[in-house]
Amino acid sequence: MARLFDNYIMIDWSASSKPNTGSDSIWIYILKRDVRFQLRGESHNPATRHAALEIIERELSAFTKRGDKTLVGFDFALGYPNGTSAALKLSDAPWSSMMKFLSKEIIDKADNDNNRFQVASKMNRLISNSATPFWGCPPKMVNTYLQPTKSTSILNLNELRICDSVGKVASSVFKLYTPGSVGSQSLTGIPYVQKLRDKFEKSRIWPFETGLKELNRDDIEDLDVIFCEIYPSLLKTKPDKGETKDLAQVRAIAEYFAKIDDDGKLEKEFLGRAKIDETQKAIIENEEGWILGV
Repeated sequence: MARLFDNYIMIDWSASSKPNTGSDSIWIYILKRDVRFQLRGESHNPATRHAALEIIERELSAFTKRGDKTLVGFDFALGYPNGTSAALKLSDAPWSSMMKFLSKEIIDKADNDNNRFQVASKMNRLISNSATPFWGCPPKMVNTYLQPTKSTSILNLNELRICDSVGKVASSVFKLYTPGSVGSQSLTGIPYVQKLRDKFEKSRIWPFETGLKELNRDDIEDLDVIFCEIYPSLLKTKPDKGETKDLAQVRAIAEYFAKIDDDGKLEKEFLGRAKIDETQKAIIENEEGWILGV
């Protein structure tokens, strides 16, 4: 059975407001085929999101030029809980409208300075006219529509997506600050996924554009790139000497996907392992997304 992909790029993202390297920064791990078609790994630790985009674009351009197929995974949510887009009164497909909204609203400068807390505050105002559903921020960002702790207001939105509950993800995408939060990574990361999707015409975002289903080689025959959401903590990893925990995790998950791809088992992961009904499947494909490997 032919493997689905030739190369694998896994990214540990960061929403830092300043250039940063080392622990708790952006780590990119790339497994790519050499001239002998053997997989070789390399890591990058760009100090900014702009620099990260340049690396990913450069690698994907080289891969697509030689006719390769590449799996690209980001460790942040690519979608929001069911009903978020409607609460913002956005039109078009919920997942797409959210990506377009954030791409328009988020300002991310070359030095990592960004307005994610201001955008979250605006979204709270539009959704509930109160400090919910987004929460968590440094003291200087506190205002009527964004508070450091979770609001007790009742809002008809789930804190977790279906895949978050199934995958036992620790934090809601609405939580933006303090250890364990993931919301800021999504706010700053989603616009970059949109940029990459726009740049590479023969790319698709799973499961929004492919469906939550097994993907075989025929399904991606005309594609160069599949973007997906990953959760590296699903694997138990131990850093090699000199590795940060973040690097070890993206290295391990890249190697894992490559291994099961060679074994012909990656196809089924695009269906998801959880038992879901048709209503849940529609929600996942239209708005919430899914984590590859859950």
